[in-house]
Amino acid sequence: MKNGEIACLGSRGFHRMRYVEWGDPAAGRVVICAHGLTRNGRDFDFLARALPEFRVICPDFAGRGASDWLEAREDYGYRQYCADAVALIARATAAGDGRPRRLYWVGTSMGGIIGMLLASSAGSPIEKLVLNDVGGHIPAAALERIASYAGRDPRFATLSAVEASLRVVCAPVGPLTDDQWRHLAVHSAREHADGSWGMRCDPAIGEALRAAPIVDVDLWRFYDAIRCSTLVLRGELSDILPAQTAARMTERGPNARLVRFAGVGHAPALMAADQIAAVREFLLE
Repeated sequence: MKNGEIACLGSRGFHRMRYVEWGDPAAGRVVICAHGLTRNGRDFDFLARALPEFRVICPDFAGRGASDWLEAREDYGYRQYCADAVALIARATAAGDGRPRRLYWVGTSMGGIIGMLLASSAGSPIEKLVLNDVGGHIPAAALERIASYAGRDPRFATLSAVEASLRVVCAPVGPLTDDQWRHLAVHSAREHADGSWGMRCDPAIGEALRAAPIVDVDLWRFYDAIRCSTLVLRGELSDILPAQTAARMTERGPNARLVRFAGVGHAPALMAADQIAAVREFLLE
């Protein structure tokens, strides 16, 4: 694994998007893994290690993880995220040796929406798309649940207290090992100057989410325009991706393949062996 960064442009100037990269930089197949709303690219460490045949790039979108926070709160939206993703795609697919690079996208929740927006655009370079627990319709009630905690700025006495909080807030991702919960905590937390601990996530992200009335989100026009091979993953207890929506995704647009995971809500962490196997098999086909 190695670290990298690119310069991206927002309404108030440039900001740095940082990422971690796995595999051979000269690999002919590139997988970009995009995280959820308040998460970061290190969520994909377990998946990335299981894809040695690929170059895997896992960015922290602006305001998360190691990337810069945005000066303008209103920039936290899909227009900016897609622009930053395009800059990353340009870097990831640049071939100094003249060989073409094939591009695949794995997106969890917000990262899946970014993938849908990019894959639905004319001339999209994305050849395979994995949508992890997100789809053509998102119920307002589920978004209200996320808005209730997204972007809050809690303080904790210790890193262990951060982990304990994550075990509650992120419980819907399903059962994880102690090592996996600690991994999430280590890469989600930051220590403040006064010795307290907080989250590596800009509170303005949640403020932007709560700035307007929360309503159902209809993404079908984007989903229906996707032409690449698509895999949909669903936690069977998910409120973000209802069973009816997931079923419709197999019948319209790219006619996605659907894989369900029992005992999991929103969103599968892609750390369990069966979840990793489903993604790996699809990408290798």
